[in-house]
Amino acid sequence: MTQAPKIGLVSLGCPKALVDSERIMTTLRAQGYSFSRDYAGADIVLVNTCGFLDSAKQESLEAIGEALNENGKVIVTGCLGVEEGLIRETHPSVLAITGPHQYEDVVSAVHDHLPPVPNKFVDLVPESGLKLTPRHYAYLKISEGCNNRCSFCIIPQIRGDLVSRPAAGILGEAEGLIRSGVKELLVISQDTSAYGVDIKYASSKYRGREVKAKFYDLAKELGDLGAWVRLHYVYPYPHVDQVIELMAEGLVLPYLDIPFQHASPNVLKSMRRPANQEKTLDRIKKWRDICPDLTIRSNFIVGYPGETEEDFEFLLDWLEEAEIDRAGCFKYEPVTGAPANELAGIVPDEVMDERFAQLMEVAQNVSYHQLAKKVGRTIEVIVDDVQPEANRAIARSKWDAPEIDGQVIVDNATNIKIGDIVTVTVTDNDEYDLFAEPATH
Repeated sequence: MTQAPKIGLVSLGCPKALVDSERIMTTLRAQGYSFSRDYAGADIVLVNTCGFLDSAKQESLEAIGEALNENGKVIVTGCLGVEEGLIRETHPSVLAITGPHQYEDVVSAVHDHLPPVPNKFVDLVPESGLKLTPRHYAYLKISEGCNNRCSFCIIPQIRGDLVSRPAAGILGEAEGLIRSGVKELLVISQDTSAYGVDIKYASSKYRGREVKAKFYDLAKELGDLGAWVRLHYVYPYPHVDQVIELMAEGLVLPYLDIPFQHASPNVLKSMRRPANQEKTLDRIKKWRDICPDLTIRSNFIVGYPGETEEDFEFLLDWLEEAEIDRAGCFKYEPVTGAPANELAGIVPDEVMDERFAQLMEVAQNVSYHQLAKKVGRTIEVIVDDVQPEANRAIARSKWDAPEIDGQVIVDNATNIKIGDIVTVTVTDNDEYDLFAEPATH
């Protein structure tokens, strides 16, 4: 029997790039390719790159270099692929370069340099496709691209304008994932709450009925499938208020990932952020009135050009008043091609470092106090890892997304398996994590 050609895969960047990698893998696996866990065993290596920040570009170029050194045969895809000149200049020997979500081009490049060897006995791909995440959760991408023109971002230049998938296709994929054992769906895109605006919220037929391509309708339909549904990259447009009601009903997890980026009106205006409403604090309060369990995670940029001490102090006060449960922070970094590079008022590195440390300290305090409110409660958690020698399970609550938020450390975790959803009682907390014991019935 002819040996199946083997492909190595390096996937960098965000969950959206991870979904692209999964799609490429599924297509290639269906065509008779197998995958190698190391460079040495691979006939060719695919590097799915990130090109958002200059530091990410550097990391991508280093990953390409490592793959070339270790293997020699490399195909590049992903966001950095739009800068073919930069890649060729640094690594002239790469075999082919394609841009983001150009699945056909990547597969075609693989065919050119490593033709498939069909084998009908081996080419069995699970219906849900091949996944790079653990079996019990999966990312569900609902659209590509973005219509916003934030001054610090070049995503629209890389990935283009918003292109929404029909609702029926998303729901069909979600059903397939759940059938294959997925218990948590993480909904992702560049701008989740803008879903469907490009296709005028067109309906598509799902299970014999018409479902509109609208954020609320899609969230409700996904919630009806019975898995945990977590919403990421949600801009606070007015219609988001309706989705909070789905959270209060328990259909969607009480979790909103909103990339606020800042709170000072001056900085937000300079950033050209969408949905920049100064009444956001009032809306957050209203959301929590509707759904008291709501957790909000967000990212903030410090040191944006023109950010004054007053702007920064405003942000710190806002962070405390809004009680942002999970806050990530980035120091501003110029992105080649972004309009923000032309702005005056560069913030010195030492000031940026100081602001970063201050913001993280405030964020930790807020997180600690928000988590302390959960102590004594009995909650459901999903198990990501078990440590039999310590009789411990590492899990997440409905308020924690994988890899970016905190964890629930469950002691006395006998007979608990990865992927289980179990009921625990919270006994303690620190700045980021909860500690718990299995609930006694």
